[in-house]
Amino acid sequence: MLIRREQSLLLIVDIQEKLAPAILNADQAIANTAKLIQAAKHLAVPMLASEQYPKGLGLTVPSLRNLLSDEMIFEKSHFSCMTEPRFSDHLKKASRTQIIVCGMEAHVCVLQTALDLQAAGYSAMVVADGVSSRRQESCELGLARMRAAGVTVVSTEMVLFEWIGQAGSVEFKALLPLIK
Repeated sequence: MLIRREQSLLLIVDIQEKLAPAILNADQAIANTAKLIQAAKHLAVPMLASEQYPKGLGLTVPSLRNLLSDEMIFEKSHFSCMTEPRFSDHLKKASRTQIIVCGMEAHVCVLQTALDLQAAGYSAMVVADGVSSRRQESCELGLARMRAAGVTVVSTEMVLFEWIGQAGSVEFKALLPLIK
């Protein structure tokens, strides 16, 4: 199944100030997440972002937080976003079936959220180059487990090109700088 912007919601999981420095290839995950946020804004794809215990792990990294509005960000204490009532309420209101997930850590909060999304009947799509963990093997195991559970693993460019849908369109021209 193709990713359709009319059915998508972008979910940014726990890309936080005090966690990011410990994450392998965090700069790449953050840069790719920024591209997805910019494209989502341009294409009117709704977004949500979580912050796991921000008193300890800090807020969403400034480069991403500056692209989001405060009402898009919710604090959580559970590892899975799906167990937070505020998140579930926003998700239901958005009426989207394809949840595009990026964030940290791939084998903990991203994994638990994606598996819970799948169990709830959503189509969870995890952006492989938009997630990471403290250790490479943890990230790889998280992605493998999600794949085995039916979560679709995609890349940033897959999401962008599928959201755009057509070369030469106004959207394609506007978002081309994100791809180059």
